[in-house]
Amino acid sequence: MQQISRMLTKLFQRARLEKPGQVDPRAAELTLGLLIAMYDRSGTGYVRSRSAAAALISLSGDTLLAKYRAFFQFYAVPDGKETLITRSALRSLLTDLNQIPAIVGEGCTLSCVEIAIHDCFHGVLNAAIVEEKFLSWLRSEPAILLWLPTCYRLSATEMVSHQARCR
Repeated sequence: MQQISRMLTKLFQRARLEKPGQVDPRAAELTLGLLIAMYDRSGTGYVRSRSAAAALISLSGDTLLAKYRAFFQFYAVPDGKETLITRSALRSLLTDLNQIPAIVGEGCTLSCVEIAIHDCFHGVLNAAIVEEKFLSWLRSEPAILLWLPTCYRLSATEMVSHQARCR
């Protein structure tokens, strides 16, 4: 928890320098509180750094493709000359990401996670998939993660302005 707190403090200090006046002084504290609420419900004082990273990536202002690639990097494992994501790693990722909508009462059951894994690995004979297959599956907007592109589209439209006059 302390490592994540220090990392968040540095992250938001840097953001305040880049965007003066746009970052709440309590951003690190509030974000840590959100991560604790999502990933430490039993009060152990421990949050896995990979889970925290998944949440921060998903809530970042980056593009969807950049987020998807970052998920792959954090959850995939090297296998010789390739890096692959296994069913187990995908289960961990989806479980971690499912905590975000769950915090507002919109999470899904474990069976949703298993259905999504089955869908992602449909037609795959190997125990793991390459990044392109993973990205292709995410681009198809699986139901379990539909909130992610929806939130991205909503945030992307915040700065849109139209030069139209209304009567």
